[in-house]
Amino acid sequence: MASDPAHQRPPLLLKMLAATVLPVAIAVHRLPLRWLVTATGALRRLPPAEPAFAQNVHQAVHAVRPPWWGGRIACMEVSLATVLALALCGRRVHWVLGVRAAPNEAHAWVQGEAFTLGLENDDPVRPWTAALITPPPLTRKGE
Repeated sequence: MASDPAHQRPPLLLKMLAATVLPVAIAVHRLPLRWLVTATGALRRLPPAEPAFAQNVHQAVHAVRPPWWGGRIACMEVSLATVLALALCGRRVHWVLGVRAAPNEAHAWVQGEAFTLGLENDDPVRPWTAALITPPPLTRKGE
């Protein structure tokens, strides 16, 4: 019986990378949003990440969240850490900040060419709407 790849433990090397990047994401997420958008915009020329590899990195970030940490480590920090870790591996995903109404909520997730990470419980009645996607997709004219 083959195990479900979505529930496999990430490799040690990816966990080490995630443990290095997560504190950086926690620290820089307090910078002005325009700075983060500019910084992540530089990643737009990297080749896109493969879904399985991006999933492994995302799982590694979740796996290294310290249980003793009293501060915030929520969707914004985890998704930013995933984007940064994949960038250090030479791969690109998009950091998405989104909203939904009634009641108003905000959320952050990771989006790739054909996959989404961190948006597991999407409600079809109240879907998430992307308000900001960074790095912006490449355009044909201004590549």
